Amino acid sequence: MDQYIEILIMAGQLILGLSILVGLHELGHLLTAKMFGMRVEKYFIGFPPKVWSIQRGETEYGIGAIPLGGFVKISGMIDESLDTKQMDQAPEPWEFRAKPAWQRLIVMLGGIIVNVVVGIIIFIALAYQNGDSYLSKEEVNRYGIVAGPLAQEIGLRTGDKIIAYNGKDFTNFDMAVGSEVMLGNNSYYTVERNGQQIDVDVPNGLIEKLSEPEQRGTFIRPIEPFTVGEIVPETPADEAGLKAGDRIVGINGQPIQYFHQLQDALDTVKGKTASLAVQRGGTNLTLPVEVMEDGTIGFRAKSGLDYTIVKYSFPEAVAAGTQEAFGVVYNNIKGFGKIFRGEVSASKALNGPIGIARMFGGVWDWGRFWFLTGLLSMILAFMNALPIPALDGGHSVILLYEIVSGRKPSDAFLENAQKVGMVLLLGIMAFAIFNDVWKAVF
Repeated sequence: MDQYIEILIMAGQLILGLSILVGLHELGHLLTAKMFGMRVEKYFIGFPPKVWSIQRGETEYGIGAIPLGGFVKISGMIDESLDTKQMDQAPEPWEFRAKPAWQRLIVMLGGIIVNVVVGIIIFIALAYQNGDSYLSKEEVNRYGIVAGPLAQEIGLRTGDKIIAYNGKDFTNFDMAVGSEVMLGNNSYYTVERNGQQIDVDVPNGLIEKLSEPEQRGTFIRPIEPFTVGEIVPETPADEAGLKAGDRIVGINGQPIQYFHQLQDALDTVKGKTASLAVQRGGTNLTLPVEVMEDGTIGFRAKSGLDYTIVKYSFPEAVAAGTQEAFGVVYNNIKGFGKIFRGEVSASKALNGPIGIARMFGGVWDWGRFWFLTGLLSMILAFMNALPIPALDGGHSVILLYEIVSGRKPSDAFLENAQKVGMVLLLGIMAFAIFNDVWKAVF
């Protein structure tokens, strides 16, 4: 039952996020069209069949049953509906095709612009409300890093201290595992090991392996001393009598000092009873605990590392939020570059609706919801700007050609371009959904 609730929460967050973004995207087209006196026949969030609609003036506003998109139907425009009956008649003054090319271009860019603005606003709001929290280079290097299987594969070792990446110093540990390393070419780490500095190369295709679900969050992470934090009710930790503030110093006689040692020890006794050596104040305790099948016992660890907390003023939040928003676009461009160069396979790098829903997670967290909604807003803007027929970017390229050359493409060309674009988009959507299902099952 809990699994079904998690699925519903994932789907609910995805549908709400996409409905907000698609609704605002199409609103951008609607407002710019009406601003230039174009007749807007329909404004729908979701695709047919129609669930509900209301007529207001010349425009029908409605909701479709398929909540993965939306559309605005503007009179005199060849769009995804492929309704070309109007094109056989002389253009009316209120039609899209009757307006100057520069006005039509603004209408086509209206949705992209709105998505960019919305993404920036969300990231600015998050930066202003939450500020930033990170581990400094110095704090991580107090104990060094935990090298996961892929990190060990490229030559990193647990206990290494990262001095630089790509020859650059850094202040925030997140930078050391960020896009400059993972999406760059010929990246490398400079690490200190046993008093010596060595360079460790990062293969260009590493990001593909890191995209595997079982590898996420396991590449490198700081070695952390810890104490027991919040106890999850009705879990083995709760039933065993573990309390917040306890220090776990051993499992089945094996000494424990750091959190990764605890995780490794628990993984060896999944589904079994383990004996925890615990320090509580000045008292030493031994607590038997049932380890769950996922290798956990039901508590949140409190890190012994000191996080740097940064609070932004509003102008600082504007700068930080805008930088993060456009960083999403920049990272997408670099990611597509890796796909086109064959360094990363599209099947592993791209997520469809199921993959995106999993990103939201099975617990409703408003902070994560708005972060991912802002992320999706910038990604939608980027994807819609691609010069693919049927997308806003494809329409915009054709209009730019018209503006530069002074020649308007024929209606037949526009109709055929729309058909080709629709086939491409349906193919991409089918691939994304099939790919999601394949990754979920296999």
